Amino acid sequence: MRILGIDPGLQTTGFGVVDAEGHALAYVASGTIRTTHLPLGDLPGRIKVLYEGVREVVERYGPAVATVEIVFVNVNPQSTLLLGQARGACIAALVAREEPLLVTEYTALQMKKAIVGHGRAAKNQVQEMVKRLLQLPGLPGPDAADALGLAITQAHAGHAMAKLAAVSPLQRRQHAMYKDGRSY
Repeated sequence: MRILGIDPGLQTTGFGVVDAEGHALAYVASGTIRTTHLPLGDLPGRIKVLYEGVREVVERYGPAVATVEIVFVNVNPQSTLLLGQARGACIAALVAREEPLLVTEYTALQMKKAIVGHGRAAKNQVQEMVKRLLQLPGLPGPDAADALGLAITQAHAGHAMAKLAAVSPLQRRQHAMYKDGRSY
């Protein structure tokens, strides 16, 4: 199964694509979608770039499922709102298709626990573990590593979480508990 992970950001959105067959993982692609060429105040322009960039990634790599990082609440509410808008653009690009993708969500804490073993892992630790898990020749960039980490988390935990959700619906609470398979 091909899985697309997205680490949304208003200036830099990371993406990572992996193929999962059982427990075996294979790296397909990763990178970033950048909006830094646009003025900071051009929110509509940035949203458009993110939307079109995610659409292009989906068309190019044809994932079966996508997973997007759940936004945490920052100290600065304005930053949280802007990040939420970037995330919304990414999710819209995933589901505004003739055949919408199934979109799952994980918090950064959940991804870090799954990849590194503890939720307070530093960016460089996530990069190193993603490199090892996917047998990459070098470290992926920090945003791409987070996106690949989300895809790996979905590959390892998605099936089990879907089974749990089918038996007993899980609810997303403040600080973003997991809810699998939400359709947008």
